[in-house]
Amino acid sequence: MSEPVAEPANARRRLPAAVIALGVTSFFADVGSEMIFPLLPVFVASLGASTTFLGLVEGLADATSSLLKLASGYVADHTRRKKPLVLFGYGAAALVRPLVALATAPWHVLAVRVTDRVGKGIRSAPRDVLIASSVSGAETGRAFGFHRAMDHAGAVVGPLIATALLGLGWPLRHVFWVALIPGVLSVIAVATVREPHVEVAAHEPTRTGEPIRLPGSLRSYLAILLLFSLGNSSDAFLLLRARDLGVPIAALPLLWTVFHVAKLVSSYLGGGWSDRIARPKLIVTGWIVYAATYLAFGLATQSWHAWALFIIYGTYYGLTEPAEKALVKDLAPSAVRGRAYGFYNFIIGVSAVPAGVLTGWLWQTWSPLVALAAGAGVAAASSIALIVWGSGTNHARAANE
Repeated sequence: MSEPVAEPANARRRLPAAVIALGVTSFFADVGSEMIFPLLPVFVASLGASTTFLGLVEGLADATSSLLKLASGYVADHTRRKKPLVLFGYGAAALVRPLVALATAPWHVLAVRVTDRVGKGIRSAPRDVLIASSVSGAETGRAFGFHRAMDHAGAVVGPLIATALLGLGWPLRHVFWVALIPGVLSVIAVATVREPHVEVAAHEPTRTGEPIRLPGSLRSYLAILLLFSLGNSSDAFLLLRARDLGVPIAALPLLWTVFHVAKLVSSYLGGGWSDRIARPKLIVTGWIVYAATYLAFGLATQSWHAWALFIIYGTYYGLTEPAEKALVKDLAPSAVRGRAYGFYNFIIGVSAVPAGVLTGWLWQTWSPLVALAAGAGVAAASSIALIVWGSGTNHARAANE
């Protein structure tokens, strides 16, 4: 079987409580995070940092997170309880993130961002395992789509709160401190999660005495994701591009909100689509949207172009994120699912350093168009690679329930 099997319409049911609780957790976590992130490029620049340093900040933060995602994936495969890792990860980020308000030099922001991402690194893989283990294969895309939609919903509310506070005359640093409140609420929400019972089998050797390896089809799929990620720089550069096109600083949080509304809607719909359409096809469609919008950002000349392009760009996330994570479950036996999600998050994040620094260097040395066109080219090459992979690989749901 080469494509996901459609779930009968009358079989659609409410998502499990654990998936809903994790979605609420992600909502509050992103409210706090996205109160800060849209303002961070401008804040870092006000401290005297260059665009190359901005790329370094985001790249190192994501790379640190990725290394810990890989490690926590291994741990998740060898423990029955994933919730403690998830709870610690959200708690650490909630406490550290608002400390950016104390920054007086660019390296202070770097230190806070990296420490913040330690929490994300610890929680991501075990959280994804919890979601995947809570639903059947026919609901995997919908579960991840719901989770990503809640994540993006938080990213809608966060900038709105920041915009309101800035409109009231609050300094940036005070806005950063308020982010502590939703962070604490995220910890309370994750504390309510009741994780499903799963067997721990990843540590058991195979007949040859060797540990269970990730399937070859999964490894090649992850290699293609790595290629795409090398051209996928931080969205902070698109916020800088919007500012260059004339979007006022005070409107950047609102622009970020509109962007996340598009991501929210497309993620919710895209999760369901990925349970009915071959997941690689959906991912390729998203990567094509990515390539087209990146190139258009480079060619844009007016501020309204930025608003329109951010809306279109938001659909890329809905087409790819749920499908990518659901495809990992399709390809990974349950015994190595923690490692599978650890590697998935690792290869996406570890490429953030070269992707961010390269984009910043091309941006500063040549032009925004050159930097963004380079990302579009890598996305196009990755799409071709995934099409070839999909045509020669049985990517059906494995018998891994």
